[in-house]
Amino acid sequence: MLALVKKPHIEIALHGERVQELVDWIRKKYDVTVLSEDTQDQFVPIESTEYWKQMEKNRIGNLLAGARLKAGLTQVQLAQKLGIRQNMVSDFEHGRRTYSDAMARRLSRALNVREEHVKYGSDATDSSPRVSDGE
Repeated sequence: MLALVKKPHIEIALHGERVQELVDWIRKKYDVTVLSEDTQDQFVPIESTEYWKQMEKNRIGNLLAGARLKAGLTQVQLAQKLGIRQNMVSDFEHGRRTYSDAMARRLSRALNVREEHVKYGSDATDSSPRVSDGE
């Protein structure tokens, strides 16, 4: 059996006796999605799962949230650094709002990441390292 706990993100491959009992026990505390119940050790490609499809739908927002967390900032703190409202940061991260190239530059500076990591569109392929301009 292949199972996924969404929060915290845990992927579990279980084989043997009493697997369902263990999954039921985990479900008491976490939201568990069973990706495959095939006992013949066949795996499901991650790209075919609903989890993957949801993650890809909001790829930029997920990258932004990851960069913010890596920088040790809350949404409120990032918003203050950018001079915007916290709900705008939330909207960016959840894919409810897109941002301009200028905002991508501001985000990259605030989070100390390369601009292409938080940029929308086809210009997001530049692999040059980010240079700090002292801000």
